Amino acid sequence: MAEQEHRPVQCEADTGDGGAMSTPDRPDARIVVENKPPVTYSGDAKSSMIKTLRIDDDSYDMTHTHRGRALIINNKTFEPSLNMSNRQGTDLDAERLLRSMRTLGFQCQQYNDLTCNEILKVCKKVGSLDHTDNDAFMLAILSHGDEGVIYGKDGLLPVTQITEYFNGDKCRTLVGKPKVFLIQACRGTQLLGGVEIDGDETDAPGRSGVRLPVEADILIAYSTIAGYFSWRNPGNGSWFVQALASVISEYGGEMEFVRLLTKVNKKVAYDFESYTLKESMNRKKQIPCITSMLTKDLFFLTKK
Repeated sequence: MAEQEHRPVQCEADTGDGGAMSTPDRPDARIVVENKPPVTYSGDAKSSMIKTLRIDDDSYDMTHTHRGRALIINNKTFEPSLNMSNRQGTDLDAERLLRSMRTLGFQCQQYNDLTCNEILKVCKKVGSLDHTDNDAFMLAILSHGDEGVIYGKDGLLPVTQITEYFNGDKCRTLVGKPKVFLIQACRGTQLLGGVEIDGDETDAPGRSGVRLPVEADILIAYSTIAGYFSWRNPGNGSWFVQALASVISEYGGEMEFVRLLTKVNKKVAYDFESYTLKESMNRKKQIPCITSMLTKDLFFLTKK
């Protein structure tokens, strides 16, 4: 990345949004840890669930004992030397994501205002755990960012340094299982305009000899496309997380996840537009970006 792209960029615009959703906000947004008891099965109950949840060989096996672990890294404040604004509204995003992850069945943990080294330590620790009895893994990052990087509270951190702890060569018990990363952060400083329109270890039975790429089965959902702002309202939270939480609430237990994220793209694109007195930033748009290395369909069907 060029030197000019490494300077601190305050790019999540704290402005009003003209297409605000009706998702209710709750005042106690600063939830730190949520430990929901894992779902367990016994005897015929588990056999019944396996028949219900196993859709076909082109879908991920979501019949393990637990859905899996989900992490939220919520960076709101930054070291003064970075000269970056506080990310007002991010606690609302974190709360919405906790509820959404619980809806999908995950056991969740949240970390606030981590340095770069602390982020890597958390990822290394979780990546080294035994995920044998888990369906999947999910990590959400809420922070400032630029193309290819997010900010710890003390500096820049490449996204690849975070995801690599969950690659197949580093985390063997997640091989063949979906790893989902949700990133709410800017990826540049450009503003997007609008245009008017008319009206076994591989988790693959019977394929033990198959070799998988180390970065297979990873899904990264970015809040915006490369090079562009990611919008956040201090009172309502970010457009991306508002849309994501709403769609998961409605479809999370039944819809294939990449298709679900496409609905999120549509909601952000159609329902949100910036509203600010600064003309150069007024009536701007946003479109999330899905980067998928998944090898199967992903359904977070409800465990009972």
